[in-house]
Amino acid sequence: MKTKFLKLSLLALVLFTASCSSDDNNNTEDDNTVPAVVTTKVSNLDATQTEFTKFSFSENKVVTTDDWDVAFSTTTILVNGGVKMTDSEPDRKGSGAVSIVSGTFASVTLYPAASTFVQDAATVYAIPKGSGKGWYNYDMPTSIVTPLAGKVFVIKTHDGKYAKFEILSYYKDAPAAPTTESLPRYYTFNFAYQANSTTTF
Repeated sequence: MKTKFLKLSLLALVLFTASCSSDDNNNTEDDNTVPAVVTTKVSNLDATQTEFTKFSFSENKVVTTDDWDVAFSTTTILVNGGVKMTDSEPDRKGSGAVSIVSGTFASVTLYPAASTFVQDAATVYAIPKGSGKGWYNYDMPTSIVTPLAGKVFVIKTHDGKYAKFEILSYYKDAPAAPTTESLPRYYTFNFAYQANSTTTF
């Protein structure tokens, strides 16, 4: 009789514990965990025109408003912060800036120091232009533009959030080995956007 009573008590305890555990797992109202930051791939962003193509990380699309984060025209990349260098550029009405980090995309998990972020200026872009200076190498004999390996761009967005991106290709459909027949000025890049007020990706 005692053995049966002990077995029934033990079974009740197990069922109660499982029930509490299940309730805890399903309780999302008090869950303060930060959702995982998702890496998104953008393909064939058209930068063929003189007019800059403006992109929003939070909206994950090309935009025509002032709420852009980065803008592309040929090999020039702007941030939505600072001042214009030429009249053809869009107005900077945001607080955007960039910090260029050496490493792999996955290895950049913390925001760089605030002092490393820079904005576009009247004489120099935050992401410098020129072969070997900012994001690409230019091969003179073939005229091929190749993204610099190990360059990750951490962006302070126009509204003070953060994103990181890496450029994968400058050619349409991102060929593994671009040739003189490949169509240039079509960006493919990975990005991750952090909408929360944390300091990690």
